[in-house]
Order: sequence, then structure tokens, then C-alpha cells
Amino acid sequence: MKTRSHATLRAVAAATLLLAALGAQAQDKPVEMKFAHWLPAMHPLAKLGFEPWAKSVEAASKGSIKVALFPAQQLGKAADHYDMARDGIAEMTWVNPGYQAGRFPLVAAGELPFLIAKPGPGSAALDAWYRKHAATEMKDVKFCFAHVHVGTFHAKKPITEPGQLKGMKIRSANGTVAQTMTLLGATNVQVSAPESRDALDKGLADAITFPWNSIISFGIDKAVKYHSDMRLYTSDFVWVMNKPWYDKLAAGQKKVIDDHCNNEWAGKVGAAWGDEEDAGQGKLEKTAGHTIVPITPAQLDVWKKAVEPVYTQWVKSADGVGVQGQAALDDLRKELAARKASN
Repeated sequence: MKTRSHATLRAVAAATLLLAALGAQAQDKPVEMKFAHWLPAMHPLAKLGFEPWAKSVEAASKGSIKVALFPAQQLGKAADHYDMARDGIAEMTWVNPGYQAGRFPLVAAGELPFLIAKPGPGSAALDAWYRKHAATEMKDVKFCFAHVHVGTFHAKKPITEPGQLKGMKIRSANGTVAQTMTLLGATNVQVSAPESRDALDKGLADAITFPWNSIISFGIDKAVKYHSDMRLYTSDFVWVMNKPWYDKLAAGQKKVIDDHCNNEWAGKVGAAWGDEEDAGQGKLEKTAGHTIVPITPAQLDVWKKAVEPVYTQWVKSADGVGVQGQAALDDLRKELAARKASN
């Protein structure tokens, strides 16, 4: 009888290990991921981001990870979603870090006015840049990925110049936008996205900073008629996970999660939702009673000069947490430029 060669034995061993690994994955203990967010269940991001991601995770895990979506603040208020993931109220949450102004100063770079123009490549750029900081700034949770949308002013009267904001009451999208509004003489109205329509209807706010299509999906188009045609600001969003839940997963399940918490998914979700939001401009333009307010290049230059102190303040905030602010900002600009996402 011929003796098997070492190469053949190694091949058999490798095949045996592979089959064992596949068998283990097939037998992974089923787990449920409660995924909480605060958007309406029919919101475009739910249909273009949350649901496809959940289905992909379930398929890749061969059904061993079941994702249960909890929309519309069912498990907690919008501003509480980071702590909900940290505390295990939900295994995964969708977070607007800007809802807790000052708590996450580094990721706030993505909120700087007139910085990001394109949501898809802009999301990939911010995510790639922020990953080196997330482990420190969001150490209470497992960071999944970051993405953005781009928005502007939607108001009861046309807004074209920074000087018009003095004395106005404006619902700001996040802490950096609020800082910008204060700089320009406006009063901030602090309400979450689901509460914005009510604030406008009751006269508590004169204008809102919001992405284009959500003006329609949240019904805010009934309260504001003028929409400034500029890429005023960006809102950052992060998907974060409960660490103990992730740590208890089987190796194969962890790989599935890791494969869905990467830069590719950041860009994919950013493009799917961001492009849908931007499409709202065309819808409003065709809607009776609504006016898209043009902004000239000269007017845009005035806006950009007016908000320069916000950049200075971000650099100072980054310096304050041990990061070289100007160098970090330069790195983010380079990442955006490389992906052709700059404003």
C-alpha cells in the first residue's frame, strides 16, 4: 500500500477543518438583534438602508442572526439611542451624534458647514477618516459605520444671506449647525426630527435645517414653502452595537457582522439614502406653492466666510481631546477630495 504524501495529508486536514468550520457556522446558536431607530417605519432610509442591511445579515448568517427592527422611537427617544446600545436596551442603534452637542467632538467634523457635497462618497470618506478615532470617542460601544446626508434651510420666508438669520428661530439639525446659527444671530430650537413639524406649526420655529426629501416624508412641506438651493450642512449618523452582545457571538456570526460594518456599507447606505434625499428638491420644485430659492456664487462666498469661526472652534475642540485638530481636518479634506465629495 502506498503511503500518503505529506502534501496529501495536509490537504485532507485542511479540508476537514474547513468542513468543521462550516458545520459549526451552520449550527451557530440563533440570536436576535434588536435594531432601534427613530425614523418612521416607511422612511426612505428604513427601506433603502435598515431593511436591506438586516436581510443581508440574516442571509449571510444562514438565519442564525435574526434582526428585529424597532422604528419610530419605540425603545427610546432619538437622543438616547447611543446610550441604548451601550446599555443593551437594543443590540444595534442608529445614532445622530449631533443630538448630544459636545459629547462626540471628533465625528462632528463631518457636520461642518459647506464641507461635504455628495452624500455617497462623502459617507465613505467620513467613515474611513473616523474609524481611527471611533475606538476612543465611542469606546462604550462597537462602532459599525458612519454615513451622512446633506441639507439646507427650509423656511417660511426666503433665506439668501447670513444677515437674515439674526433674530430668527431655527430648528438646527445637530450641535454644529446650532453653533453656526448662534454665530449668525439666530435662536436655536432644540427638537428632534419627529418633533420638528409641530414646532413649525406652533410658531416655535421660523425655519428648519433638513435634507430635501424628509421635508416631504415628515410632512414638513405643509409648514414651510421656501427652500434655499445650497449644500449648507451635513448631518452625521453612526450605527453602533452593544459590545457584550457582539462579544458573545460565535466566530462565524462575528465575521458576518464585521462584513456588514465596513466602509463599503457606509458608502452604500450613504448613497442610497443621500441620493433619495436630494431627489426631494425636484419634487418640491414641481409642487404648487413651493419655491426653490437660488443662491448665487457671490452669496455662497459670503456664507462660507461667515462660518469660518465654526471651523476654528472645531479645531480647538479636537485639540482639547488630544487630537491635532488642524491636521485631522486636513486629513478629512484630503479624504473627501480623493473621493470627489467636497463642497
